[in-house]
Amino acid sequence: MTNRRRPAPLRDERGFTIIEMLVATMIMVAATGAIFALLDPSQGIYRTQPEVSDMQQRLRVAQNTLQSDLMMAGAGTYLSAGSGTLLNFFAPVVPYRVGTVDSDVAAGIFYRTDAITIMYVPQTASQCSIRDQMPQPSAEVKVNAQPGCPAGDPLCGFNVGMRVVIFDDTGAYDPFTVTNVQEAALHLQHRDDTFSKSYGPGAQIAQVAMHTYYLRTDVANDTFQLMHYDGYLTDEPIADNVVGLEFEYFGDPRPPLLLKAVTDPTGPWTSYGPKPPAIGVDNPSTTWGAGENCAFQIDGASGLQVPRMTDLAPGASGLVPLTQAMLTDGPWCPDGAATSRFDADLLRVRKIGVRLRVQVASAEMRGPAGQLFNRGGSSRSGLSFVPDQEIRFEITPRNMNLGR
Repeated sequence: MTNRRRPAPLRDERGFTIIEMLVATMIMVAATGAIFALLDPSQGIYRTQPEVSDMQQRLRVAQNTLQSDLMMAGAGTYLSAGSGTLLNFFAPVVPYRVGTVDSDVAAGIFYRTDAITIMYVPQTASQCSIRDQMPQPSAEVKVNAQPGCPAGDPLCGFNVGMRVVIFDDTGAYDPFTVTNVQEAALHLQHRDDTFSKSYGPGAQIAQVAMHTYYLRTDVANDTFQLMHYDGYLTDEPIADNVVGLEFEYFGDPRPPLLLKAVTDPTGPWTSYGPKPPAIGVDNPSTTWGAGENCAFQIDGASGLQVPRMTDLAPGASGLVPLTQAMLTDGPWCPDGAATSRFDADLLRVRKIGVRLRVQVASAEMRGPAGQLFNRGGSSRSGLSFVPDQEIRFEITPRNMNLGR
């Protein structure tokens, strides 16, 4: 039997050795790991960018809403004898909630960092004066037909459901909602709103835009919203996941000055704030002495009317910060006994600063509470963090800076 040798395998027919397999596997694992390392941040960005855009949109909505109303704050009547900014009669910006439901004043609250109420007279023909002495409490207001009213409408467009403010030169004001209109008798009826005083003939009445903005914080239901209240019955959200809202106030350091005799039939009589009664004349609706009100007093030496409010920064120029202590210590307008009283230093307000902070809706994109997050979340990876976003802006209301 002949032994025949098997031919040696060709080189390209040989398999891989164990070492070669291990090296190839290590190279493949390294390459795959590098690819996933590149893809993982991309996935994080893919998840977070829509949330970032949503946060910025909520900030824009909140800022634009607040800015438009703050810019109009203080706009007053322009058809009646008491025409001019509301600042000549009462404070059109106050740091608390005002209205028919859950009024802060009724609860004795006169300052909140997270709430503001803004009032102004919109473009409207609904501006009149009171015709007869109004009893208190009252269910109706009798008014004078105003020259310039629309033809055939002696009540100048006042209608059911309209939000209206009544005010006089004592610093008193009361908002209410019209519930019935009697054109023949020039009557405006109302309910649910209790007036703080009895208003006399000549008091002004006009349609009013009234806006309260505040922060709703409901931890139990995980609800954090910028809210709007219309001063009557309706609260509605403006933006969700708002976790920070703060208002700051800057004011005129100088006290108000008399510009002309208070007996002059046309105003404005003061640089700002309500005019006092004439010297020797007592206003029975307030507790101030004769010739005095919340902004002016009688100087014992000269017998003249001088500012009751002090100079906050003698010799300095520009606006000064108005602190909580300044805005809650009086003197009170129209006086300390009035149910609708406000601190006279609120008449100084000329600029409002606003700080807004929003968070991402999903707790899975929030890390531990701290500098980046007002409220902590469940995320443990920085790749999926979406930090809170915050803006701060300042508004100088046009109608509260006339003459500056």
